Amino acid sequence: MFTGLIQEVGTILSVSQNTEGKEFIIKAPGLIKEIQIDDSVATNGCCLTATQIKGDTFKVQAIHMTLQKTSIGGLKSGDKVNLELSLRPNDRLGGHFVQGHVNAVGKIKQIKTMGENWEIEVTIPKDLRKYMISEGSVAIEGISLTIARLTSESLTVSIIPHTLEKTTLGTKKVGDDLNLEVDMIAKYIENFLRFDKESRKEEWAKNFFDVKYED
Repeated sequence: MFTGLIQEVGTILSVSQNTEGKEFIIKAPGLIKEIQIDDSVATNGCCLTATQIKGDTFKVQAIHMTLQKTSIGGLKSGDKVNLELSLRPNDRLGGHFVQGHVNAVGKIKQIKTMGENWEIEVTIPKDLRKYMISEGSVAIEGISLTIARLTSESLTVSIIPHTLEKTTLGTKKVGDDLNLEVDMIAKYIENFLRFDKESRKEEWAKNFFDVKYED
């Protein structure tokens, strides 16, 4: 579990293909003392497991499914990545609950500057729109952000200078892919309501066919 508050921008030192997918060696001098083998590290919003620690670097493995569903597969040596360690019970929840399970990849449609702030419009898949509301939370590249505006095809977020400086968003341009994760609470509510509706239908059908008619 994560909060969407980026703790460091790391650097990809190497990418190697293997049978399972791809291995990445990431330089993170600020966080490395806190990372241990088997720790979960959100990398551009993807929950990956540290498999090796060496100096100020750690290694992670991305499986084929992760490479297919996220933008991680496009990373190359020298790229910057947003990093966050998993939430501890005594940490402040400054962002929102983020699982590190990317739901889809959006694409930057437009970037506007509003003084020192940026407004970034990102395309969204139609099947994710129902999980989003204006002023609701969304994780973009692992960053907890508030949706400023919402249409059937895109969302817009307003980015302050601090976020631009402390994350990779300041380096993004129109056409770039971004990892998206919707609010998990919305998904659980939908799942509950769907099963509740199905159980009600089953109960109605059972009661209907159990009715005994008398002449």
